[in-house]
Amino acid sequence: MSRVALVSGGTRGIGAAISIALKAAGYRVAANFAGNEEKAKAFHDETGIPVFKWDVSSYQACVEGIAKVEAELGPIEVLVNNAGITRDGMFHKMTPEQWNEVIGTNLTGLFNMTHPIWNGMRDRGFGRVVNISSINGQKGQMGQVNYSAAKAGDLGLTKALAQEGAAKNITVNAICPGYIATEMVRAVPEKVLNERIIPLIPVGRLGEPEEIARCVVFLASDDAGFITGSTLSANGGQFFAS
Repeated sequence: MSRVALVSGGTRGIGAAISIALKAAGYRVAANFAGNEEKAKAFHDETGIPVFKWDVSSYQACVEGIAKVEAELGPIEVLVNNAGITRDGMFHKMTPEQWNEVIGTNLTGLFNMTHPIWNGMRDRGFGRVVNISSINGQKGQMGQVNYSAAKAGDLGLTKALAQEGAAKNITVNAICPGYIATEMVRAVPEKVLNERIIPLIPVGRLGEPEEIARCVVFLASDDAGFITGSTLSANGGQFFAS
């Protein structure tokens, strides 16, 4: 029986690529989404991957949503925490709402998604948790104090939880993408992309969502069983973390 994988934010952008790559690798995949039902339906119709709607910033919604996934597909053995939002603004203008929304989804969301699944992974003696952080969680980014703080917190959670899961054959790793050619990045004016973003990337291009997806497939595999608590940077050489 193939393993069950759940991808949060799994119907668009990097998350969609991850869901598709995991399905191609033989997993039974469930894709979570929060808001855009039209895009989620189109994704389901195109891929056949079942989609489930809930907000990862709500613990109870995660408990109920995960229960529905497991009732339909079976126990979740691979969890990809990909859901994320931005509410950008300079710190002196940032509102508590902007801060709390981003922390609630991008950091607390990891707890809310992982906690209801964790005991099952422990009981079965196997699990893979892959957290999608960001280059800006490593280096910081002006105008993204909330986002950078949350994504840096994801890395701390990864390192600590990896130590707790290791004895139960559960690995916990993080991936830090750089600038990836998603719908959101492609919406940046071409002049800004070509003059202010791409020149900072030594490989001279944006990354592709499928390149992040391949990293996830590897970390979810049995071949990656000796890798835990690690951060994989996929940013085209833009930033080196020691």
